Amino acid sequence: MTEDQHQGRGQDQGRLEAARSFGGVAVEYGRGRPGYPEELFDAVERLSGRSLKSARVLDVGAGTGIATRLLAARGADVVAVEPSAGMAAQFLASSPGLPLVRAGGDELPFHDGSADLVTYAQAFHWTRPELAVPEAVRVLRPGGALAAWWNIPDETVPWVRARVERMTAALGDRYHGYGGVAGHVAHFAAAGLRVERAVLRWGRRVTVDEVLADLTSRSFMASLGPEERAPLLEAERVAMTAEFPDGRLVERYALELAVAITPDTPA
Repeated sequence: MTEDQHQGRGQDQGRLEAARSFGGVAVEYGRGRPGYPEELFDAVERLSGRSLKSARVLDVGAGTGIATRLLAARGADVVAVEPSAGMAAQFLASSPGLPLVRAGGDELPFHDGSADLVTYAQAFHWTRPELAVPEAVRVLRPGGALAAWWNIPDETVPWVRARVERMTAALGDRYHGYGGVAGHVAHFAAAGLRVERAVLRWGRRVTVDEVLADLTSRSFMASLGPEERAPLLEAERVAMTAEFPDGRLVERYALELAVAITPDTPA
């Protein structure tokens, strides 16, 4: 094995271990993670050139079903795809009537040409793109699309920037920020897909408790042991309560979207 192969295997193992940690924080994930504004789904329809109503959608890395439920509300015929047992259990508890398949994006258990849209809501970075992109292309019908999006916290906001500084100081290289779309677009283009992008600005009104639940569900926190996580969360509670004495605030995001469209006719 070459040094590059060894490093790549180590990175894959680290990614898998971090992904597995979500099962233990599924409740916090469902309670704290932000949803998505209606404008996102308008943009998906506009950029992909097709309506979500009655579209066959595979929502990969569905987690607790935040995006799955919103896609269903838009009239999509959506199937959630989620590898984690803990997340899947929370999905089933909060999304009655929506179908779920236990799988990941690197190996989709669906027939060729069976979907109009494959979505990754805050999830594409947990795949191996060299496997996930060909799999998405395989299950998509001609002219179908792959859509990936991320809520990126607005780090120009002082309290968000201060939190990043605290996390960096406490966790060092175990803390990682939000890469967003830019690092993934090249994988879509390399597969011969036409890529469209958009950035949407939006915010949500939340409580400090919801912000802390969201923070708990992030991989860099979820992968910590309880004894290491607890003092970090308490420090955040103290800092945020001082910043927002009434316990309420507005979180602002840049919602980055990439829609990669397959050719209208098979290659």
